[in-house]
Formats: sequence, C-alpha cells, structure tokens
Amino acid sequence: MSFARPLLLAALLALPFWWWLRARRLSRLRGTRMSDVRPSAGAGERLWIARLPVTLRSLCLGAWIVAAAGPRVGSARAQTKSEGISIVLAIDLSSSMLSEDFAPANRIDVAKQTAIEFVRERRSDRIGLVAFAAQALTQVPITTDYAVLEQALRDLRIGMLEDGTAIGTGIATAANRLRRAPGKSRVIVLLTDGVNNRGMVDPRTAAQAAATFGIRIYVIGVGTRGEAPVPTGQGLEGLRYQMMPVEIDEPLMTEIARMTGGRYFRATDTQSLRHVFDEINRLEKETVEQVVYRRFDESYRVPLALGLVALGLEIVLAATLAVRVP
Repeated sequence: MSFARPLLLAALLALPFWWWLRARRLSRLRGTRMSDVRPSAGAGERLWIARLPVTLRSLCLGAWIVAAAGPRVGSARAQTKSEGISIVLAIDLSSSMLSEDFAPANRIDVAKQTAIEFVRERRSDRIGLVAFAAQALTQVPITTDYAVLEQALRDLRIGMLEDGTAIGTGIATAANRLRRAPGKSRVIVLLTDGVNNRGMVDPRTAAQAAATFGIRIYVIGVGTRGEAPVPTGQGLEGLRYQMMPVEIDEPLMTEIARMTGGRYFRATDTQSLRHVFDEINRLEKETVEQVVYRRFDESYRVPLALGLVALGLEIVLAATLAVRVP
C-alpha cells in the first residue's frame, strides 16, 4: 500500500498531543473541592462511558486523516525481463487438410488444436494468424491478446477461402504483417500439406523477400507418408474419401526454410506435430525488456466510512449515555 499525499499522515501526531492536553486539564479538575460527593457515587464505574465520545472523536479524526492522505493499492510502474518474439502462424485451408490420416481427427482439426496449445505456452510474444488456400487472408494482426487469437484459430474452417494451395501468397501476406513488427526475432510458422498450385507469387520469391526483412520461416509439412484418405467430393452421408498418395513438395519446403535461416519439419501424426511445435518453441527465444503500467486502486472509502460511523456513534452517545452536566 502507498499514499498519494503521505505528508498528511503527519497530522496523526496531533492526536496524542490533544489527548495529553485533555489529560492535563482533567488533572486540574480533580483538585477541585466538592461540598457533597454523594451525587458522584458510582461515577468511577461509568467513567469508560464518559470517555467513549472522546475516543470515537479521535478515531473519526484519525480515519479521516488517513483517507485524506489517499491510500492506494498497486504500483505505477514495473520493469521486467521476459521472452518475446513476433510470430505469424500461416495455416493451409485447402480441402486436402480434411484428410483423415491424423486419427481420430483430420489434419486441420489437429493443426488447430496443436496451434492453440502452442499459443497458450507463449507469454509475451506478439502473434498473428494468416489463413491461405487459393488466396491468403489475415485473420488476426500481430497481437498479445491470446484469447482473440485462440478464438480465431477455433473459427478456421475449410471453405472459408477458394480451394487451392497458394503457398507463395501465404508467405507474402505473413511477411507483410511482420516486416514492421518490433524486436529482432520475427518468425513465420507455415503449416501446409500440399504442393503450390495457385497464386501469383512464387514461393521462392516470397521467401527471399522475407529473408530480406530478417524473417525466418519454419515450414511444417503435414501428412502421413504413403497414402491417406483424401476427400474427393460430397456424398449423401457427407464427404466421400478415397485413398490417394500424399504429395508434399518437400524439396521446395526445405529450400524455403533454408533461404530464411529456418527449418523444415515433417509431421506425420498428432504426436509428431506437437513435437514440431515444441521444437520451434525451443528454437525461438529472445529476452526483451517490458515496462508494465498498472492502475492504482484507491482505498480511501474504508477509512472515510469508518470515520463517519465513529462520528455518528459519538453524537448518539453524547446525547444519551454520556450527557454532560454543567
């Protein structure tokens, strides 16, 4: 706890001085002679009642002095060191992400849940989200509002964008979000399961531009090796699946990562995808300095209310039990 006007607390020293003056005045009165002391019989037993109004007045004045000093809880400024980087998650939303080789779920559901777990492990990183298929769209600009980011990841669904895989466009959109991001460490985590077949931007050109801005790209190729049940159309009971070869342009993905100083990973199941995100989490660390400002919580109401209660009790007692007789 701190005080906005701590010098006012010095006024509390006046209370003991007031009590000392009052005690001195009462000691003089005790020396006064009375012709008949019978009316004062039993007065000593009720002396504490006579002292209550004065005690309550002291309590009232003390509480109001504390309230006037402005008690408050919290601190205005705190400087801390923490880990922080700028990251954009670029997630493929092509129809092949519905392939069910990540049992018991499909690729996109596992990718979304794993990305959410990755976000929850971050503390002071700035993270954005880009979704891409035939086009690319920024879902969340770079932010530290992880709740908004998590909800945006949950809302991703196949069909939001025209079908296709425009890897170059996805990289270019993510890099554009990162090029003015604060800090030295800027990263794109690109998650895809296919071959670049749409878009006007070549993936190598986009990667070269990202490298110019000091952006590293970590590419995650999602899909089992061999064949997987891939959606081929809509049937009466939902999507129709057919076993088809899994095609991921790994040479291109490896080249993109190498050009930017990043790495390429292959995730063939749920566990390996989690391991990849853990690996990226370990690779990307940077100590940053943060200045945190916190709002003060004013606490003057409690002593102010206490003083009002004490004043009310003094008035009531002075008019009833502790009436002064001239």
